[in-house]
Amino acid sequence: MLTYAPTISDLADVKSLRTGDLQLTHLLLAALMVFASIQSAAQLRNPLAGNHSAATSGEYEFRINCAFCHGLGARGGGRGPDLTRERLRHGSTDADLFRTISQGISGTAMPANGTNGQGVGMTDEEIWEIITYLRSIQLKAPSKPVGNPRHGEQLFDGSCSSCHMINGKGGRLGPDLSSVAVSRTMNSLIESVRNPSAHLAWGLTETTKEFPQEYETVIVVTTSGQQITGVALNEDQFTVQMMDISQHIQLLEKDKLRSFKKSRQSLMPPFLPDRLSDEDLRDIIAYLESVAQ
Repeated sequence: MLTYAPTISDLADVKSLRTGDLQLTHLLLAALMVFASIQSAAQLRNPLAGNHSAATSGEYEFRINCAFCHGLGARGGGRGPDLTRERLRHGSTDADLFRTISQGISGTAMPANGTNGQGVGMTDEEIWEIITYLRSIQLKAPSKPVGNPRHGEQLFDGSCSSCHMINGKGGRLGPDLSSVAVSRTMNSLIESVRNPSAHLAWGLTETTKEFPQEYETVIVVTTSGQQITGVALNEDQFTVQMMDISQHIQLLEKDKLRSFKKSRQSLMPPFLPDRLSDEDLRDIIAYLESVAQ
């Protein structure tokens, strides 16, 4: 099928229309630019799709440039989401993946290619190799939920929402779980519930810091003898910002504290099977998956 790609001379001809047709000129120029953009996007296909050698090279590139955040097997790390899922939050097509790797995602920890200090800037071919590798390890989405999302929502509201927020509703003491199901594997979610101290979640991401703060437990005693327990939000050499268990933000000067202690023992208690059955846990995960779509 023949397609028309506008050229510079085409645009020049349009611009040569008489002044009285200026409005029409603008409309035609806009239409030509949209057409060219759509055609360019449609042509953005992985030229290495299905190439086993490219997938092998892509795995090597991934380990150098991406594994620090996304894990060695692309199943999610401390900062980056699981990339083995069929549906990804910021786009799942080859073109989406290429754009994400090349340009990064504003407002997240995902940097543009070559700007994060980890690894080196990649060529277009190397980015396509990484995408080929990700396609080779991608898992198909299950045909049905792992559990009952409606029952999971009830369990979440009763046991989790006092500390965790979903889509702007809930507590703030723990991490926001609105999109956790697309950024973590099921095994990772299960471990976070059964043994929350094993891997503390990342907290706020700030432009002035390479890494976001973790949800470390903080216990301080003021000069008046008051003990305050909560999670660290931010910290420097002189001050600590924390959220106490009543979800009030405290900004404290360290030299005015009687004691200051940080712990990697999560404030979240472990929900073992005698407290939360495997079936109920699967229902909660099914709910988290349903809200993360």
